[in-house]
Amino acid sequence: MYNKQTRPAFCFMLLMVMVMGFSISSCVKDITVIEFPGANLPTETELSFTDSILPLFQTKCVRCHTTGGRAPDLTSENAYSSLMNGGYVVAKDPDNSLLMKWLTGQEARPMPTSGPDETLNAFVYTWIKQGAKNN
Repeated sequence: MYNKQTRPAFCFMLLMVMVMGFSISSCVKDITVIEFPGANLPTETELSFTDSILPLFQTKCVRCHTTGGRAPDLTSENAYSSLMNGGYVVAKDPDNSLLMKWLTGQEARPMPTSGPDETLNAFVYTWIKQGAKNN
């Protein structure tokens, strides 16, 4: 119990506990989380490399990533083998695939150079998660 003499000490202690609680709760490091919309795409529908992924590469990437240009070669005839044989894709593991790290800017500046493309990232992420098949 407390009385009139201990009341100021009790109030001071209560105030200190509250200040410490607010101080601790405000010491949270901001973490940048990159969300992949592709993680939410339904994986029951298997994405086709030829029909879903390659057209995106043709529209967004092939201007720089062509035969004789920057690796990987994303031209229609070379894209799949260039990605898989060059070590850019870890099938079923998009988070550890170099391709996803480039697309999101984790490895260097985001690709395409115009900035991250949510549609491209979503489809590539899902395709890799599904096993990165040449279908």
